[in-house]
Amino acid sequence: MNPDSTPAALQAQVSGSSFYAGMRVLPKARREAMYAVYAFCRAVDDIADDEIGNRAERTVQLEAWRADIESLYAGGDPGQAALVAEAVREFALDKADFLAVIDGMATDVARDVRWPTFAELDLYCDRVASAVGRLSVKIFGMEDAVGIDLAHHLGRALQFTNILRDVDEDADIGRVYLPSEPLVAAGIDLLDPITVVGDPRVDAACRFLAAKAHEHFRAAEAILAKRPQGHLIAPRLMAAVYAPILRRMEAVGWAPPRKRVKTNKPALLFTALRLWLFR
Repeated sequence: MNPDSTPAALQAQVSGSSFYAGMRVLPKARREAMYAVYAFCRAVDDIADDEIGNRAERTVQLEAWRADIESLYAGGDPGQAALVAEAVREFALDKADFLAVIDGMATDVARDVRWPTFAELDLYCDRVASAVGRLSVKIFGMEDAVGIDLAHHLGRALQFTNILRDVDEDADIGRVYLPSEPLVAAGIDLLDPITVVGDPRVDAACRFLAAKAHEHFRAAEAILAKRPQGHLIAPRLMAAVYAPILRRMEAVGWAPPRKRVKTNKPALLFTALRLWLFR
């Protein structure tokens, strides 16, 4: 086993994330499977976002991950995918979801994503967020149909919220994930990322995406309110933390200059404790 894929190493990788508190209360096998999936996601995301190497080199790195996932499921040498091999065996994780995550990262490597259509954005979010959710809900022990529905809605709600929180950071590296339709409707010329996000009218486009995020949060919360089977403190925590972040951003708006809204860690820990006590 690679030293970086030991349970302790995987825990160290995830410990700085917002959802560590939700994961650590899972039973051991499920917790370690989540750490492994998280580490996989971090590995391919770093290829897409760290911009170390040119696009061709990073494409090769992603394709190596794709080949290793294929080999794992074919019973061959899993290579890097040994990281998730035990989780795959224990929880029957779908190969298609791992490949979807890689496809999403490949989108960022192939080009700087700028004002996609909403349909393109929705597909991207399915790959980089809802696919991760589909892997996660199997580990949480949810029934397939309910779990897939939750992953669909919560994944998009979280990813839309992240896009709205990272408008300036993304523009600085040449990306604008806000969909083209509301940008054009606001009268913004799609010239370059800094010009687009620097236009005061971008607030209207952001509010369009915020409304979509709220729809998905409501759908996810309705599913969770029915108390489906499974260890669901982690998705409950995600919804409980991120929905207020979205509301805080709406309260101040997205007209420049913007200040990035951050997670309140004491509040996060309090929320995790409350969810644990009253689950």
